[in-house]
Amino acid sequence: MTTAPSSRSDVTFESDGARCAAWLYRPRGGPTPAPCVVLAHGFSGLRGHRLAAFAERFVDAGLAALVFDYRHFGASEGEPRSLIDIDLQLADWRAAIAYARSLEGVDPGRVAIWGCSMGGGHVLKTAATTPDLAAVVALAPFGDGRLVASRTPALAALRMIREGLRDRIGSWFGRPPHMIAVAGPPGSVAMLTSPDAEPGILALASEDAPVDNRVAARIALHIATYRPASTAGEIAAPVLLQVCDDDVVAPPEPIVEAARTMQRAELFRYPYGHFDVYLGEPFERVVVDQVAFLRRHLLP
Repeated sequence: MTTAPSSRSDVTFESDGARCAAWLYRPRGGPTPAPCVVLAHGFSGLRGHRLAAFAERFVDAGLAALVFDYRHFGASEGEPRSLIDIDLQLADWRAAIAYARSLEGVDPGRVAIWGCSMGGGHVLKTAATTPDLAAVVALAPFGDGRLVASRTPALAALRMIREGLRDRIGSWFGRPPHMIAVAGPPGSVAMLTSPDAEPGILALASEDAPVDNRVAARIALHIATYRPASTAGEIAAPVLLQVCDDDVVAPPEPIVEAARTMQRAELFRYPYGHFDVYLGEPFERVVVDQVAFLRRHLLP
């Protein structure tokens, strides 16, 4: 495959007073002003955890790309570190979209958003309240925390609530965050304990972006109430929904059901687990479908 030349620069934008770090990719020789895809990871993921591979393929197709880290993660500001706050991450999405639209050489009317895992839930939630997006891509998206909670064994759920309360109550007294593992083996005290979770997350690490397998435990108190699929029917933009039928981290059923309520949804199903789509043949398959979708909706 021939790769079109592109340039990547380090940029920052402000979200509620915190500076979020990002990579800005600009295609060379494509249309000007260029369409732009805004990308961010899921849960505790960083832009260095394979998002460059997706962005580079979009740039090859003639699109600009803005790939950012949420506040509290990676090179972005925010204290304490490794804190997942759903409302703050949604605010970071709104700030990233506004920043992309402000860039010279970017067509503000042709901005798309791309998210995976919890970030896939975030883009669905964001698109439901942002009517002028050009397109949305949700890869292995988190759709309904209530379903995830219902499938968690009672003892494990109680352990997670205990850890989350310890962290939350400690924060009221100014204590450092009580950390919990993001992923661990089945039966361990971790946010994700499916057999593929720990190896799947570790496989995304790079020399420049190692995996910090810890997160502030208070997020455990909020997963069950986060249901981005419930408002997906309000999205006006065209949406590519890519679900993995063997996904036990972000079960596909809520997204499949939500697709029936959406005005312009394209549902693609793949015989993979949650972490398979970042590497090898599964990556190639999903990214080819993404490029085709984005070209249809962003390029003349």
